[in-house]
Amino acid sequence: MEAQIAVAKIRKYATSNSGDTVEVVERPHGGLSVVLADGQSSGRGAKSVSTMVVRKVISLLAEGVRDGAAARAASDSLYTERNGKVSSTLNIVSVDQRTQTVVITRNNPTPAFVAHFDQIEVLDEVSQPIGLYRNTRPQISEIPIETGVTVVVFSDGLEQAGERCGYPMDIYTCLRALLDGESPSPQFIADSLLEQAIKLDEGRPADDISIVVVGIKHAEVDEIRRMTVSLPLNS
Repeated sequence: MEAQIAVAKIRKYATSNSGDTVEVVERPHGGLSVVLADGQSSGRGAKSVSTMVVRKVISLLAEGVRDGAAARAASDSLYTERNGKVSSTLNIVSVDQRTQTVVITRNNPTPAFVAHFDQIEVLDEVSQPIGLYRNTRPQISEIPIETGVTVVVFSDGLEQAGERCGYPMDIYTCLRALLDGESPSPQFIADSLLEQAIKLDEGRPADDISIVVVGIKHAEVDEIRRMTVSLPLNS
């Protein structure tokens, strides 16, 4: 088996900075974690908040701190730094080789989706952003590492896509249509969801949009680790 992580993101139309930050960190006991934070509002201020949150989380994960404890520490840190006046959503998806599980940690009112081949489960338990209160706890789900598992998390810009134009994004239906295909790659899923969101916003995203897809795929293991990153450069 092979764990694949894909990210697709775009900033809000007519802004210079995305308020979303995504980072990947290797776990000290084996595996990978991907962390997504969406700072309150948009632009440079939101970017500063989300970057601070993500750096706090990945530093703790790299030290072996468990995901839930890292999320709570990031919340307390943001609360202290900004006096409870600024929030951020937070998602952590970890492929943990020590426990042989995929761990989904949410401090985000938007749901997450977990699919096993074409069967989709919606993780929509009530979940609060971090930074507004002390002792804010995340929602945590844990599933076995198995071929065919796909996890999708995102910032609220995806869920809100199309609302301005009267055609709101139906993420569940879009995801089901994608999974009906022949074993789509995580990158294909992320790119397709983002493409649909931009289309619904008529080419002008109403908010920052970030999509993270983690998939467990069947693969012949060759012990080689690979990562591909694409970043548009403005001239």
